[in-house]
Amino acid sequence: MTPFHLAFPVRDLNETRAFYEEVLGCRIGRSSETWVDFDLYGHQMSAHLRPGTALAQRDGAVEGVAVPIPHFGAVLLMDEWEKLAARLEARDDIDWLERPMVRFKGQPGEQATLFIRDPSGNALEFKGFRSMEQVFAH
Repeated sequence: MTPFHLAFPVRDLNETRAFYEEVLGCRIGRSSETWVDFDLYGHQMSAHLRPGTALAQRDGAVEGVAVPIPHFGAVLLMDEWEKLAARLEARDDIDWLERPMVRFKGQPGEQATLFIRDPSGNALEFKGFRSMEQVFAH
């Protein structure tokens, strides 16, 4: 796997650090007074301080369900996705956009998905597949 890098805006670095480390289980990398790097399932995510960050709008649609655009997240194997979904559902402080569900049931590319917001309002989607060969199936 080749990791990707994504820089995204956040309103507060301390709440962001706590969310990504404690809620999502990310390892913290380098940081400064204006940014912090996280290891999100092997990918380098850089949160940059932007106090005026706006919420992603729910103006996209997949299988008739409104999804926020933009959003980012990770594609996981199903066992890892199920662990994450259970950990998030056990908490009472998650800002859910879409609770865990299955899309494209019985079709190529069948996937589990969930959407949450981080404390800055960034929308995150986590997908689960039985095999990585299904990620681009059609």
